[in-house]
Amino acid sequence: MRKVLLDKFFSRIPNGGLAVDFWDGTKKQYGPGKPFFTLKLNKPFSILRLSKDPLLELGEAYMNGNMDIHGNLADVVKWAFMNQDSFFSYRRPTPAKRALAKINKPVSLNRQKKDVQYHYDLGNDFFALWLDETMSYSCAYFYCPEDILKEAQLQKIDHVLKKLQLKPGETLLDIGSGWGWLIIRAAKKYKVKAFGITLSREQYSRTKERITELGLGQLADVAMLDYSELAASGRTFDKVASVGMLEHVGKTNLGRFMTSVNRFLTPGGLALVHSITDTTEGAVNSWLEKYIFPGGYIPSLRELVWMLPEYAFHLIDVESLRMHYAMTLDRWSVSFQRNVEQIRHQRGECFVRMWLLYLLSCAESFRTTGLDVHQILFSKGLNNSLPLTRRYLYI
Repeated sequence: MRKVLLDKFFSRIPNGGLAVDFWDGTKKQYGPGKPFFTLKLNKPFSILRLSKDPLLELGEAYMNGNMDIHGNLADVVKWAFMNQDSFFSYRRPTPAKRALAKINKPVSLNRQKKDVQYHYDLGNDFFALWLDETMSYSCAYFYCPEDILKEAQLQKIDHVLKKLQLKPGETLLDIGSGWGWLIIRAAKKYKVKAFGITLSREQYSRTKERITELGLGQLADVAMLDYSELAASGRTFDKVASVGMLEHVGKTNLGRFMTSVNRFLTPGGLALVHSITDTTEGAVNSWLEKYIFPGGYIPSLRELVWMLPEYAFHLIDVESLRMHYAMTLDRWSVSFQRNVEQIRHQRGECFVRMWLLYLLSCAESFRTTGLDVHQILFSKGLNNSLPLTRRYLYI
């Protein structure tokens, strides 16, 4: 019975040829054209779970070795996105209220800390294997496709700092400061007093070390602190940056985040939020939420822009970096695969499969879906002293 239902499932996939080797030794081809990969099903699937959430069931089957892939994993990811409408047509209709409950559920500070640490505290040694030297774990900024990743990440940091129009002696807050390269570069290049906050122990400790090594203790500092905790202290800043952090806030906490930014900024101050965005509001991919970014929520661009006037924020600039993130993920996946044997030895086959699927599927998402990444620059109240054009960004 399971085989019959799986045959029906694959027969309804309209795009891209594939071959399936079933657990009983039989083989069958599906879809138009010559198969460009083969799925080897080592064990029967749960038809109930497959019908309810195909992406989660297929992702888990690959992770756990219940399904192997003969061919290029990137091709399988492309095939999945080509047929995503068919996948979702298998889901049983549920009331809109139930669908929205998950993303509207309040997230406690303690839960948020655990969710962040689940992903980012996998260890500096792990991330150092496949990130570039800057340890930047967000979208890079490419002047041309030939740019190496480190160069593109430094260009991203400089692009953010230029948009903030820093001046010596100003104060800068980086919410979600990662491994500290933005605050360190701001302190060295612009002579501002830069302060970063993170919830990751690994990122905090390494940033502290680098600040000491570079002798920047008078200009740069970092704390293991939540943004709302810092906002309650009453501390203010001339400029605020947040790069790749907003996705971890959760839908119900977007207002709390904006309220905190409003408290941080001095009148006329500038803030830049760099975040993955979607075209509409909705829950994140269930596989991604379960295994990679628990508690994550991808806001829509309209959702973020709509919120700005509620906090007396004035929009200055919005820039899409969609293809920049696809290129960043391409380079991460190549580097990850270059070190895959060491990662497999340290963390096992299931972990390797999970992370490869994550990196490759995210790259394809930016190319083929409405997923995007935007840099949104805004001021607290009106600021009439800003440059009239964007020329300052490119000189």
